Amino acid sequence: MLIGELAKKMGVNPKTIRFYEEIGLMPAPDRTPSGYRQFSNDDLERLRFIRSAQRLNLRLPEIQEILAFRERGEQPCGYVIALIKQQVYEIDRKMAEMAQLRNQLIELSSYVDDLPASNAKYCQLVEHEKRSHDSAQTS
Repeated sequence: MLIGELAKKMGVNPKTIRFYEEIGLMPAPDRTPSGYRQFSNDDLERLRFIRSAQRLNLRLPEIQEILAFRERGEQPCGYVIALIKQQVYEIDRKMAEMAQLRNQLIELSSYVDDLPASNAKYCQLVEHEKRSHDSAQTS
């Protein structure tokens, strides 16, 4: 199949496939006598794997390493499990940060009615937060 057909089957732009080829995620395909890329069902399966891994939020270098395990004839499952555990840790960390930010925003929004009228250059609520933050650091 040609690149356009592969791209259509996978719902990606042909440029994406060329990029994956350029960085080594996809092997260089065979070429037709006129120079067009000719992809196989193995290429389709490899691209399907890459897209699935991306949906799990794996980065391209991580996907490349998983593919390298396979090419060496090794099972990548231990590596994948470690990546997924790291993902869970990062999600938990980000959720904690977001919860903290949410609480700060709720607290900050409660000051709106208490702030005096101001000639703030931007927004007195944000400038008030900056002053509160600056004074807390100097204390």
